[in-house]
Amino acid sequence: MNENNSEQILQPAESAQVQPEVEIMPQPPLEEPAGEAPNPAEDKKKQRVEELKEWIKDIVIAIVVAFLVLQFIKPTIVQEHSMENTLKENDYLFVSKQSYTLFGDPQRGDIIIFHSPLTTSTGQEKLLVKRIIALPGDRISITGGVVYINGEAQVENYTKDGYTNTEMDEVTVPEGCLFCMGDNRQNSVDSRDSRVGFVSESDVVGKAVLRLFPFSRFGGLYD
Repeated sequence: MNENNSEQILQPAESAQVQPEVEIMPQPPLEEPAGEAPNPAEDKKKQRVEELKEWIKDIVIAIVVAFLVLQFIKPTIVQEHSMENTLKENDYLFVSKQSYTLFGDPQRGDIIIFHSPLTTSTGQEKLLVKRIIALPGDRISITGGVVYINGEAQVENYTKDGYTNTEMDEVTVPEGCLFCMGDNRQNSVDSRDSRVGFVSESDVVGKAVLRLFPFSRFGGLYD
């Protein structure tokens, strides 16, 4: 090599331009739009409206239930003594209005409520509560305190005094009718009396099925 060659001087490359550091400032969190300020009076008003809606709903449900119940049940209070000792004055009964529509025909021994030609002291129609003794087509007579149906003496343990204080020649119960008497035979206006006579099945309100009150005598009527 040529010793005279001057030493190669390396020129430093042009320095890369250094970008100035940029300070990144933290962004403040986005603020949610402010809601309306609480209004206690408005909240209370809404609460009252909701409570009123609940009351109205409960009342409507109660009315509907009562209406449906009354289609099947007629609450009845005994007001006289003609059915003693089975029923007493002020006994509170549940009467099934649909018994003979849904569960078969009237039967001897059933206690029924029916419309009658009799009226109360205020002129209103009088509903009677009596026991069915004879059915359509039955022959019934009363002799010597004993009731005969189709010639057969009846054992009536439910009567108050154990006998019937009437003499009645044999009659045949017409179709669509019933012969009814109270259990207190000495104090009952019933089919033996011309003012009542045979009871049309169409006049029957329903069958007494339950004594609700007094609670000491609560229960069924056909033990």
